[in-house]
Amino acid sequence: MFHRSLMENIRYVKFNATDKEFIEAAKLAHCHEFINDLPEKYDIFVGERKVKFSGGERQRVSIARANLHNAPILIVDEATSSLNSHSERLIQDALDKLMKGKTVIFIARRLFTIVRMDRIVFIDDGKIIENGSHQQLCEKENGNYRKLLELQAGGSIFRF
Repeated sequence: MFHRSLMENIRYVKFNATDKEFIEAAKLAHCHEFINDLPEKYDIFVGERKVKFSGGERQRVSIARANLHNAPILIVDEATSSLNSHSERLIQDALDKLMKGKTVIFIARRLFTIVRMDRIVFIDDGKIIENGSHQQLCEKENGNYRKLLELQAGGSIFRF
């Protein structure tokens, strides 16, 4: 986040956005609610020695910025790492909305965050070792994706 107002942080990608576009982007990212609880709302200054946001709140502001930019290609890196369950749910919902109709490169170590992707590319030591849908990769009896997913899920396989 930049040392600017929260409004400027979100509008950074589209300064000429209308208020309606701006507010809609914030609502889709689930940050409009917590921002309205702030004393200065969107005009609050963020950054060093100013208002500090949680990791989940910062992620949602970034998603609002991405919503406003509406780029056809997104790169998402570890979007839900180090978050509590509530923030993770909000961010996952916001990302689901943001990714519709876009090409997305989603980097994740926690595999349950990517199970709904059209194609999953499993990379180990810089090499592609498996790729396919979640279902296809789960069907590989001794597959690396399946082994890691079972490890992360405590022995269960998620089927979607």
